[in-house]
Amino acid sequence: MKNETLRMQAVQTPIIPVVGELIRNCPGTISLGQGVVYYGPPPSATERITEFFANPQNHKYQAVEGIPALQEAIKNKLLTENRIEIDDNRCIVVTAGGNMAFTNALLAITSPGDEIILISPYYFNHEMAIAMASCRAVLVPTDENYQLIPDAIEKAITEKTRAVVTISPNNPTGAVYPQEALQKVNEICRQHKIYHISDEAYEYFTYNGVQHYSPGANKESSEYTICLYSLSKAYGFASWRIGYMVIPEHLLMSVKKIQDTILICPPVISQYAALGALQAGVGYCKEKLSAIATVREKCLSELNLIQDLCTVPKADGAFYFLLKVRTQLDAMELVERLIREHKVAVIPGTTFGMEQGCYLRVAYGALKEETAIEGIGRLVRGLEKLGRRG
Repeated sequence: MKNETLRMQAVQTPIIPVVGELIRNCPGTISLGQGVVYYGPPPSATERITEFFANPQNHKYQAVEGIPALQEAIKNKLLTENRIEIDDNRCIVVTAGGNMAFTNALLAITSPGDEIILISPYYFNHEMAIAMASCRAVLVPTDENYQLIPDAIEKAITEKTRAVVTISPNNPTGAVYPQEALQKVNEICRQHKIYHISDEAYEYFTYNGVQHYSPGANKESSEYTICLYSLSKAYGFASWRIGYMVIPEHLLMSVKKIQDTILICPPVISQYAALGALQAGVGYCKEKLSAIATVREKCLSELNLIQDLCTVPKADGAFYFLLKVRTQLDAMELVERLIREHKVAVIPGTTFGMEQGCYLRVAYGALKEETAIEGIGRLVRGLEKLGRRG
C-alpha cells in the first residue's frame, strides 16, 4: 500500500471516528462527544418525501445551486430571521451540508499557498479543509472566555490572507460573539478587501437571552461576506446533508464549477425534506431547545463541583463546553482513560488546536436528560480520580 500523499499527510485524522472506535470497544459508554441533537426532523420534512416521489423528473439531476422552491424558502428565511436581503449582488447556493459550503467558499477564493485566519480554538473540519486546499491556517487566539480579539485578528492579516473565519455560536467553545465584535471583524475584512466567512450552523442555539447576529446583515460589506448555514443542528437533519451559503454574486460561477465537479447538485430528496423543515420553521427548534437548556444547566451544576480541577468558560450558545483541566495528563490519554475506566467519552482539545494544556470538549445536545446527567456525572467522577492523579 502506498503512503499518503504529501497533501494528505498535512491533514489531521478525523477525531470523531477515532473516539467512536474507542466507544465501540467499551460497551455501555455514554458519549458526550459528537455534536448532534437528540431529536429528529419535523413531520413536515418527511411528509415532503411523498411530493418528491410524485414527480419522476426528481430522479434526474437538478440545478447545481438548488431547486427553485428551496431557494425561495431560504430567501424568505434569511430576510425574516437574519436580516439578509438577497438581491442582484448576493445569491444562495444550496450545498450538501455546512462543511461543503465551507469547502466551496475556500476553493472559490484561494490559490495554493494562501492564508486563512482561523480563531483558535477552531472547528477541526475547517482546518482540515484549508490543509487539503494547500493553503495555510493562521491561528489567532481568543481571550479567556473564548471571545474574539479584533485587534489581534487585524494584526495577523498579510498580503496572502484571503479570509477570516468566525463561528458563532461557536464549535467547540459554545461562545456567542456579540454583534459589536462581529461587525468589527466584518469591517476589518472590508477595509483589507478580504472575505469574512461567517459559519452560523448553530444560529438558533443560544441561552440566557443572548442573541445571535449574522454579519451578512451588514449591507456595506456584502461584497466581502460569505455566510454558511446548516439544517443539521436545528432540524435533526445530520445525515440528510443539506446546508446553504450566501455569497457575493461575483463568486457564483466559481462556486458552481466547484459544486458541479464534486456533487453535480445537492441531493434532491433532501432538498424536499428541507422545504418541509423550513415550513416548520424556527419554532420547531425552539420547542426542543428548552430540553437542551435544562440539560445544559444541570451539566454546569455538576461541573461547578470541581471548579478547583477544571475551568468552564462562559458558553451561551451551541451545545458545547470546552473545559480546561488542570492535570499533567495529555488530553488524548485522558480521553482514552475516561472511556476505558469510567465509560464516558469526550473530545480532546488538541483536535481543535489547543496544544498547550489539557482541554476537553463536552457536547450535551445529543442525549435525553437522564442519560446526559448520568454521562456528566461519570465525567466529573472520572476527572476527580484521573485528573488529580495526573
